Parts: sequence; C-alpha cells; structure tokens
Amino acid sequence: MKKTTILLLTAVLLASCVSKKKYLALEQENGEIKSELTKTRVEKEDLEAKFAKIQARVDEYNTKISSLTNEVGVLNLENDAKFSVENDGSIISNNAKQSMRETLKNVDPEKVSQAKTLKDSMNLAVSYNLQKSLDKSTIDEDEDIAIDINETVVMISISDKMLFNSGSYTVSSKANNILQKLADVINSEPSLDVMVEGHTDSRSINTYKIQDNWDLSVLRATSVVRKLQNKYKVAPEKLIASGRSSYQPLTDNSTREGRAKNRRTRIVILPNIDKFFALMASN
Repeated sequence: MKKTTILLLTAVLLASCVSKKKYLALEQENGEIKSELTKTRVEKEDLEAKFAKIQARVDEYNTKISSLTNEVGVLNLENDAKFSVENDGSIISNNAKQSMRETLKNVDPEKVSQAKTLKDSMNLAVSYNLQKSLDKSTIDEDEDIAIDINETVVMISISDKMLFNSGSYTVSSKANNILQKLADVINSEPSLDVMVEGHTDSRSINTYKIQDNWDLSVLRATSVVRKLQNKYKVAPEKLIASGRSSYQPLTDNSTREGRAKNRRTRIVILPNIDKFFALMASN
C-alpha cells in the first residue's frame, strides 16, 4: 500500500512537471509572437511615415511642375501678344501677324504679291474683310447712292433727298431702308469706326435754329448718328459725327443739278486696325 502511494505521487509529480514545461514553452512562444506583432506594427508605422513623406514630396514636385507649366503657358501667351516694330514702322503683335497671314490666304495672290510692306499686307487683309461685309449687304448703287472703296476705307455717299427734307436736319422716314442696310454692314464687323459727314451746297442759310451751313451740316450728321444708334443699335463708340459745310463740293454749285449733288451725307467706314487684328487674334 505504501509502495502504491509513492508510485501515484511520483506519477502526479512527473505529470505536473510536463504540464509546466508545456506552459512555459507556450508562454515563451506567445511572448515571441507578441514581440513579432509589436515589431511588425512599428515597421508598418515606419513605412506609413516614409510613404507620407514620399507622397508629400511627390505633391510638392507636382505643384512645382504645374506652376512651371502655367508659367510656360503665360510666357507663350506673352510671346504671342508681344509687339514688334517692322522695317516700315508698322507695329503688330505676333498672333495678329499670324491671323493676318491666314486672312491673306483668301486674297488674290497677285494682290498679295504687290504688297511690299507689312502695312500693305494689313490694308489688304482689312479691305478683304470689309468687302466681304459689303458683299453680304443689299446696298445697291443708283443715282442717289455712290459707293467707293479706297484701300481700306469705304465711302458711301447718300443724296440729301433720301435723308432730309429741304433745309431740315430731321431724318425722314424714307431713309429707314438705307439706314437699316448701313447698320447691318456696320454691325457685322466690330472692328469698324464710322464717320458720318454732312455736306451742303453753297447757298447760305440762317434761321432761328441754324446759324449757317456749318450748323446745318453738323446737325444733319448728328441726326443720322442718333438714328443709327437709337433705332438700329449701332454702338455709339463706333460713331463719329462731323460737318463739312459747303467746302468740299463734288461739282459746280452754279446749277440746280450741281447743288443737289453737293448736298449729301457721306458715310465713311474706317477699319480700326488695332481692334481688327485683336479680334482676329482672339478667334
């Protein structure tokens, strides 16, 4: 009996020693795993920190690249807008010069070959544009309307009987048709200035409203300008009113027919070179 008890006690002690060894082994393994996890977490945090720094540098470089790209774009725009003084004294920007060349591709090659200076080429381009505007209009020449194109200037002369009653500066309703057609041409091209000139015959006039022919010529020009602005929506900044009195007659004032011819309103369409090429450059 005593021997049996000793054997059982020995077995229990041996079993207890084996379990403790396994426990200690497991505990050591658990500690190693925790250590590995801690190490992995630290390495992950280090990697995230490094990645954040790399991303910040990438963002910084991208910002610099965008800035440089914008600066290059601005420089290109500035270069395109840069003005140059040509040999003939003409001043034009690079983009306007390119636009002018594109316009001249549509002009008669023989006329282009005769353009010796930049100014000649500019005149050709503007004249071509004006002619296109007139071709689209329905203004027809007759004995009371005369159209003349001299290089880049278009001159449309209208007899007074189509615009005013005798001795009056109030525009008559019979002028509506021709003024509408004129407004269509003027409004079709933003790069134009329009001078309205009043001309009289040599007979003097003096009333309580009109002192002399200077007054009459200016008042008639102003009436046409107001009509173009108010009724036909021509931009007022494009309009110029002027009076020539009787000092630029077309013919002798000694006959009735001659005086009728000299009484006229002349519409002078002047291309604004700066506006013209600025508009071409923006298209």
